[in-house]
Amino acid sequence: MDKYQYKVNGIDYDVEIEDVEGSIAKVKVNGKAFEVELKEPVKAKPKATKVTPVAAPVAAATTSAPASAQPAAAPGAGTKVSAPLPGTITEIKVAVGQAVKAGDTVIILEAMKMQNNIEAENSGTVTSILVNKGDAVMEGTALLTIG
Repeated sequence: MDKYQYKVNGIDYDVEIEDVEGSIAKVKVNGKAFEVELKEPVKAKPKATKVTPVAAPVAAATTSAPASAQPAAAPGAGTKVSAPLPGTITEIKVAVGQAVKAGDTVIILEAMKMQNNIEAENSGTVTSILVNKGDAVMEGTALLTIG
C-alpha cells in the first residue's frame, strides 16, 4: 500500500493506494474509499498522475419515503447531494425537474486533476441545482437536491 500526502488550496489530503488490478485502482482519500479507472493499465508501480475515477461516493442523507409515494416536490426539497471532496464543477448532467435513478451520474467534479462522477444515491426528481459549471466547491458543499 502506497501512502501520499497532498495539499490542495491549503487543505491536506491523505491518499492511500490500496490495490491496483489492471486499470482499476482502489484508493482512500482522507479515509473515504474510491475506485478509479486509470487511462492505461499499470505495468510496474502505480503512478499518481492521470487517474480518472469511475465513481465517487457521495455523502448524502437518506430520503424518508420513495419518490413515487410523494407528490411533486417543492423546489429545493429533498435529499441533498454533497461534494465528497473539494474541486471544480466541470459538468452538470441533469436539469431541474429531470427524473434520476440511484447510480445516475448527476455532476462531474474535477478534484486533484481527476474527473469524479458524482452519482445520485436515491431515485427521484431533481428539485434544485445549487452550483454552476466552473464553481469551486469545498468538501460537503450541497450540489443539488433530489426529491
